[in-house]
Amino acid sequence: MYIMEAIMLEIIRKRRSVRNYLKQEVEKEKLNEILKAAMFAPSARDLRPWEFMVVTDKEAINQLSQATLYSTFAKKAPLVIVIFYDTSAGNRFKEDCAICAENIYLEAVNQGLGTCYIQIAEGAEADKGNPEEFVKSILGIPDNYRVLCLMPIGYPETHQPPHEDKEFDESKIHYERF
Repeated sequence: MYIMEAIMLEIIRKRRSVRNYLKQEVEKEKLNEILKAAMFAPSARDLRPWEFMVVTDKEAINQLSQATLYSTFAKKAPLVIVIFYDTSAGNRFKEDCAICAENIYLEAVNQGLGTCYIQIAEGAEADKGNPEEFVKSILGIPDNYRVLCLMPIGYPETHQPPHEDKEFDESKIHYERF
């Protein structure tokens, strides 16, 4: 096993959805590394359609935490990254932005932080109508943008055990045909 492979798998194993955070600010340097990792994600035709809004205002975070039935824990985080994209160049960019979200997950772990993906676009159950329109109205995001998700970021209050090899389920793998 290569050294880098071992490090990467260790980070992937430690990646967990974090919903409880310490009352500790995230350092700007760590946030910048997370945003760099997001922007290093691959994208179709290298269009890099993503945009990010970093929200640290507690009142705005409290409002964002009401976007869906499952987003209430976001109010515990010191910051939230909102991932969105401009639809004027097309409407097939949610996959690109989802890859950004995974890079955010992994770099957050690398920085000793935690996060959790909160789906906003398509299918999120809402407390207050359409969660995407709700988030856009809070943050002033123009109509030609789609909001993919919220990612609260912070220091985990507790640490869950890493994923184990027993979670590797070979029955989910198919070769050549189903």
